[in-house]
Amino acid sequence: MMRFVMIDRICEMVPGESIRAEKTLPSSEELFRDHFPGFPVVPGVLLTEMMAQAMGKCLDAQGLPRGKAMLIEIRNARFRGWVRPDETATIVARISSDLGQLATAQCHVEVGGERKCTAEIRASFVPREQLAADYRDEVLETFMSGRRGVSP
Repeated sequence: MMRFVMIDRICEMVPGESIRAEKTLPSSEELFRDHFPGFPVVPGVLLTEMMAQAMGKCLDAQGLPRGKAMLIEIRNARFRGWVRPDETATIVARISSDLGQLATAQCHVEVGGERKCTAEIRASFVPREQLAADYRDEVLETFMSGRRGVSP
C-alpha cells in the first residue's frame, strides 16, 4: 500500500531557506503496473508533490506560529527526463520569497546529478488548530532531533 509521504529523508536544510531531501519509490509499488506498462516511471504529479512537500518541510522547520505550509500553486513545471522505479530522487527547494502567509520556492528533482524536473511552487499556511489533533511530521521530526544544539 502506497503512502503519500513523498520524502524519505531530509539530507540537509536551512529552515526557511533551503532543503535537500530524498525519495525512492520501489518497483513493487502498485502504481508502476499502469504507469506505464512496459516502461514504468514515477508520475509527474508525484515528482511535483515531492517538491511541494520538501518546500513545506523547509518552511515548517522555522516553527513560526503561522501554521503548516500547504501547496496552493504550481508554476512553470517542466519535465526533462524520467525517474524510474528504485532510483533515488534528490529533491531541492530554495525559498525565493516568504511574505508571511505566502511563500514561493524554486524547486527541482534530480537523479544522479541530472535534473529531471523543475517548478516554482507556492504555498500558503493552514492554522495548526485546523490540523488533526494527532498530526505529526515524522520525517521533519527525525531530522530536527538530529540537529539539537546546532544553529541553522
